[in-house]
Amino acid sequence: MATRLIPPGAREDFVSVHGRVRILRAGTGQDGAVPALLVHGGGYDTSAISWFHLFGALGSERPVVAVDLPGFGGSIEAPPVGGPDRMAAVVADVMDALGIEPAVVFGCSMGGDVALHLALARPALVAGLVLVGPGGLTPVVKSRLTHTLAWAATRLPDRIFLPATRLANRFAGAALQRFVHDRDAIPEQVLNEFIAEAKHPRAGIAYGRYNQATIGWRRMRQDVTQHLCRITVPTLIVHGAEDVLVDTADSRRAAGLMPDATLVIVPDCGHWAQLERPEIFLEESRSLLARVDAARR
Repeated sequence: MATRLIPPGAREDFVSVHGRVRILRAGTGQDGAVPALLVHGGGYDTSAISWFHLFGALGSERPVVAVDLPGFGGSIEAPPVGGPDRMAAVVADVMDALGIEPAVVFGCSMGGDVALHLALARPALVAGLVLVGPGGLTPVVKSRLTHTLAWAATRLPDRIFLPATRLANRFAGAALQRFVHDRDAIPEQVLNEFIAEAKHPRAGIAYGRYNQATIGWRRMRQDVTQHLCRITVPTLIVHGAEDVLVDTADSRRAAGLMPDATLVIVPDCGHWAQLERPEIFLEESRSLLARVDAARR
C-alpha cells in the first residue's frame, strides 16, 4: 500500500523494534493522565482500523500510542513473531523505547490476547486494561470438531499455507461481514482500509503465524483463564452481544475471575464494539481511565 490510513488526530512515527514498527500517536504528556497504549486485532486489522475513533477522542486528554504489530499494517515488512507472548514482548519493547510506563492497555480480539499476556509478563507496564471481544480466554475453537479442523489447517507446510493465505485474502470483503452487526455504523474509510490491507502480498501471514502458535491439537495453547486472578489492575471488558467470532461467554467468565473487572455487553453490536458503538465504548473507557488517573495521582 502506497498510502495507509491515518485517523483524525493521529500522527505517524516508526520505532526500530523487531524491524521497523509503525506507531500512531496523539496527545502529549498531560499532568496526571496515564497514557493509552492500543493493540489492534488479527486478520487484516491495524491500529488505524481498530482505533480509528480514539486518537481524536482521547488525544486531547492524554498521550495515545498505537502499535502496528510486526507483519500487520504499516509494520507488514517486519517479520511476524508468532503467538501473543512474543507479540506482548514487542509491545513491551516499544513502550520501553518510548519511555511509556505504565499505561492503560487497550486490546481488540487478538490484541486483547496480547494485552492479557503483557499484563501477566510485565505487570509494571500495565495500569489498567480495556479489552474488546478479547482472545486468549477459551480452551478450544468453538466445538471439538471445529478445533481439530482449525489445528489441521495450521499444520499445512508453507508451500501450501502461503498460497492458501493469498487466496483467502481475495475474499476479505466477505470476511468483513463477520466482524460487524451493523455495517453502516463503520466509517467508510475503515471499511476501505480493511479491503486494501488484504491486497498486500504479505497480508494474512502474521495472523497465520499467530494461529500456528496458539492452536494446539487438543486445546488452545495461549488460554490464560487460569491466570486471570493474578491480573489485579482495573479492567474493562466490552463485548458485542452479536459477536459471532468470539463467544461472549468467554468474557463473562473472565470478568468473574478477575479481581477488578467490569463487563459491558453492547446490544445490537458485533465484534468491533469500539467501531460500531463508539459512544458507548468511549463513555465506558473514559470512566476506567479517570479511575486509573485518580489512583495514580
